[in-house]
Amino acid sequence: MSEKKKKKELSRREFIQRGATAGAAVAMGALLKGKEASAGEKGGFVYPNPVGGLPDILATVKNGRLYDPLKTIKPTGRLILKGGYVIDPKNGLEGVYDIAVRGKFIEECRSDIKPERGDRVIHLSNPDLVVAPGFIETHLHMGDIFEIAPVRPHFEAVAHGVTVALSPGAGNTLMAPAFLGAEVDRGLPIHVSVYLGAACIVGTRASVGEKIAFFNGALDDETIGQKITRNRITNTTAPLAIGIKDHMGHFILSDEALEEIYEIASRTGLVFMSHTQDHRHTERVVNASKGRPIHLGHATAIFGSHGDPVEAMSLIVELAKRPHVTAEFVTSHLRYYRGGWDGILMPPKAQQIAYDALEKGICKVLVSDGQMYSTMKGFGDSRDNVGCLIELDEMGVLPLPKAIACMTANPAQMLAKKTGQDWWTKELGHLGKGARANITVMNKKSKLATMTLVNGMVASLEDRDIREAHGAGGWVTRFGILDRTGVGDLAIWGYAT
Repeated sequence: MSEKKKKKELSRREFIQRGATAGAAVAMGALLKGKEASAGEKGGFVYPNPVGGLPDILATVKNGRLYDPLKTIKPTGRLILKGGYVIDPKNGLEGVYDIAVRGKFIEECRSDIKPERGDRVIHLSNPDLVVAPGFIETHLHMGDIFEIAPVRPHFEAVAHGVTVALSPGAGNTLMAPAFLGAEVDRGLPIHVSVYLGAACIVGTRASVGEKIAFFNGALDDETIGQKITRNRITNTTAPLAIGIKDHMGHFILSDEALEEIYEIASRTGLVFMSHTQDHRHTERVVNASKGRPIHLGHATAIFGSHGDPVEAMSLIVELAKRPHVTAEFVTSHLRYYRGGWDGILMPPKAQQIAYDALEKGICKVLVSDGQMYSTMKGFGDSRDNVGCLIELDEMGVLPLPKAIACMTANPAQMLAKKTGQDWWTKELGHLGKGARANITVMNKKSKLATMTLVNGMVASLEDRDIREAHGAGGWVTRFGILDRTGVGDLAIWGYAT
């Protein structure tokens, strides 16, 4: 074994032996008795206590009495990420900065924030790390038909740096927001929402005008109960959905149904997404838009399965040039190995067309589509997100800030435009003051996410979810993020009003 390898092994062994100490140090920060302790590098972090030393934060018994050192430390409510190399495309930041978080929001991002007694401090000065805004995925399956295999998509996604995930469940019903909303109430570490299947919307008795009123919260209860559903929970929560999904693998909408969906989506701010795999179907859906917004889901999946991959990819890029059309590419397809080996591989010529579209800004949004080994899946995997961003930079397709923007500032801007709500760009996709403290720490060497913060809580660390943050996430609506939907409370208690 080489000397370097021995040192690495020793470092890892030492890290495991000192796991409790290191965890406490990460949690409580560098200020011990008002002074910053010396630092020693371990893995991706700089832990604040010296090797073999214990910070004075552990409860014990001294002289026959309970000793509680935390009693003397009054928490300030601040969490400081110190010394990380920050890339924040929206605010034009690239360099070493500290980030102060108070509660769920970022208080400030600047050079050398001085910790105060009671602050929690995480040191991120390892040169392999990049601190970025939390990833936003406009297309990541969770809580829908793909969760048949024994996977934990909510927890895996957050471990891979995703902080906001919009689930495109085209096969679901109007009940989907109640189902997934209840999971939020029970405790998820990630902000989530769901698209409604287009067929379930056009299948109700209500007129187009009544459906528009329903999703805008302006339809009376009697009409809803007669023409939408008989389930009051469904009727109350369905308008909280983020959008509508067309999927040619589930159903082929008639021209009249497509017109209805476009009218509903364009007049409510719901995001209308079409499943992009058969280029002829996609062309038909886009041509039916009449200038109304349409988003092409996982557009790189157009290759191969329904025609010539180069011809199909070229057509999708041409469609995406239209001003009312947006598209998203899948991170797995853009990596050097061209996709998941247990899924589908993108031919090199089609991949080059995608690279050119990214470089020219025709496509500005990247997604993973969810976990590769879920049932029937094969388009992508969230663990490829960080690797894709780094490789786009290495290949010269996009500089790293522009690549990061494809999963942060760009989707936030796109969603703000489609929904007509500016809270997206105020709260998400950047690290400025007032933004939600959704933060992804990337490791350039391993090409994986090292740490993910959601709502100011550490939700994952080195591919492990953190139990404390199981309730960190919320429900994403067009109008803002809800901490709770109330669905998970109905079976147990009510609230006094």
